[in-house]
Amino acid sequence: MSSVKLCSVKLNDGFFMPMLGFGTSAPNKVAKSEVEEAVMKAIDVGYRHFDSAYLYLNEEEIGRAIQKKIADGSVKREDIFYTSKVWGTFLRPELVQTSLEISLRKLQLSYVDLYLIHIPIPLKPGEELFPKDEHGELIFDTVDLCATWEAMEKCKDSGLAKSIGVSNFNHKQLERILDKPSLKYKPVCNQVECQPYLNQSKLLEFCKSQDIVLTAYAALGSNSGKEWLSKNNPVLLEDPVLSAIAARHRRTPAQVALRYQLQRGVVALAKSFNEERIRENFQALDFQLTPEDMESLDSLNRNIRYFVDPLVNRWDGVLCGHPQLMPLSLCLPHRST
Repeated sequence: MSSVKLCSVKLNDGFFMPMLGFGTSAPNKVAKSEVEEAVMKAIDVGYRHFDSAYLYLNEEEIGRAIQKKIADGSVKREDIFYTSKVWGTFLRPELVQTSLEISLRKLQLSYVDLYLIHIPIPLKPGEELFPKDEHGELIFDTVDLCATWEAMEKCKDSGLAKSIGVSNFNHKQLERILDKPSLKYKPVCNQVECQPYLNQSKLLEFCKSQDIVLTAYAALGSNSGKEWLSKNNPVLLEDPVLSAIAARHRRTPAQVALRYQLQRGVVALAKSFNEERIRENFQALDFQLTPEDMESLDSLNRNIRYFVDPLVNRWDGVLCGHPQLMPLSLCLPHRST
């Protein structure tokens, strides 16, 4: 059996996705060379699922790491499950494949295993990741995300992406895609912030009902090192309930937080650039939480978000004044699950 199938979930299009992935987004203070080294270490530890995006500006380094590990015989291409994402400046249908082709060139790959719409917020196309006007305000674009989805379907048909999905979509936004006339492929997954303080139980229930896998980023919470992170949230990995469960199992709080997601059927992304923690996080596959543990962790849900994207609030204001910019059935991301 392929190593990708081990500890994997079967997607609604028949492909397999490893349940534990390695996240690669990093603050600017982390050198790109560290990302490359971390990916190689992660492959050595046993990770086969790697998550990145056009936005992260590190796909060249990740590609080098993967190519080096293929060259030294550690893995074959088919052993790796690689996810990329189309950024908001490429959501016009004619730009979606262009973005994917840029990523593939950087990665030195002929296809990605999964391609996601990164955010349901179209931005003005161009070189700037966050295009702004002379007043410093973000410049949005007018795009029907159903048309964007049709372009994603073409990427799958062309073989450039094996599977396609979305990220940061809520219930109503998913329904907008699912209810699209002549839908050819359903999203295979929805990647959102998900951790014990924000367990996304309602969104998870909806996704399961539609055979869509929920993938958790920020599964370990997050520090406040990025400008779009909330500064005053409690530190998840210092939570006393989480710590007590970890102590009983002789595990780390991070391992328990990851295991919690896996036992709920949620794909979890673990991110670290520290070799010891990379190894420890992978050991979340090696133990089981009890039903009582799971209930205790469920009780931690407080609707606390670590990622508070400034795009959302500004897009909220745009929609209030110009509701025609998006179909009215498309609600804002991060508002309801």
